[in-house]
Amino acid sequence: MISEGYRQTPDSLFSEPHSQSQTIFRLDNIRVSFKDFDALRDVNLQIRSGEIIFLTGASGAGKTTLLNILAGNIRPSSGKIQVSNNQFIAQVFQDLKLIERLTCRENLQFAFDPSIYKNKKEFDSDLEELAKIMGISNRLDSKLSEANGGLKQKISIVRALLTRPSVYLADEPTSSLDYENAKRFFDLLNIYNAKRKMTVIWASHNRELVQKFSGRIIHLDKGRLIHSGHACFI
Repeated sequence: MISEGYRQTPDSLFSEPHSQSQTIFRLDNIRVSFKDFDALRDVNLQIRSGEIIFLTGASGAGKTTLLNILAGNIRPSSGKIQVSNNQFIAQVFQDLKLIERLTCRENLQFAFDPSIYKNKKEFDSDLEELAKIMGISNRLDSKLSEANGGLKQKISIVRALLTRPSVYLADEPTSSLDYENAKRFFDLLNIYNAKRKMTVIWASHNRELVQKFSGRIIHLDKGRLIHSGHACFI
C-alpha cells in the first residue's frame, strides 16, 4: 500500500446515527502547538461521510495542520478527535512522494492492492480510465524525471484515487494546474463523491475555483475556525 492511503486506527470509535450520513470526524477543542506557536486553537468540527469541504484561509491559517490532524499524521496538543471506523484515507499533500527514476505508470502501480481490487486487470482498467480523464494517457510511459510540475501533480492525484478511498484529503492539489485542468480534477472528484460517496476535504487558495462549486466552506484564520457553512464566505 502506498503512503497516501491507510486504514485509520482511532483511539475511540463512534457512530452517530441519523437519517442521511454518519459523522466520520469529530474534533472537540483541538489545539495544536509548535513551541510557542498555536497552529490550531479551540477548533470544534464535525464532518459527515459524503461531504465536499473546502478549507480556506491565508497562508499559515492552519489548513495543512488541520488536514494532518484528520489524516492522523500528527496528534493534537490538547482536545479530542474521534474517528469512525472503516475510513480509508488518501492524501495528496504538497510533498507528492513520487519516485523520479521510475515512469509515470510505475509510480501509479504502487497503488495496486489485492485487497481492494479483484485482480490486476480491474486495477489497470481504473488506471487507464483515470489517466484518460486527467489527460495523461500519452505520458504514462515517460520518466517522471522528465515531467513538469503539472504532470507530477496529476500523477499524485490519480495515484491516490486508485486506492479507492472513502476520504480524500488534498492540500492545494491544483497549485501547478491551470484553471481548466483544476476544473477537470474537481469534476472527477464530484463523480467519485456521487458514485462512491467519497468524502472530499480540499485546502485551496483558488477563490475562483471554490466559488464555482457547491460544498461546505470551512474558513480558518490564525488557527481558529471562524466560519463553517455552505454560504460563500471568501
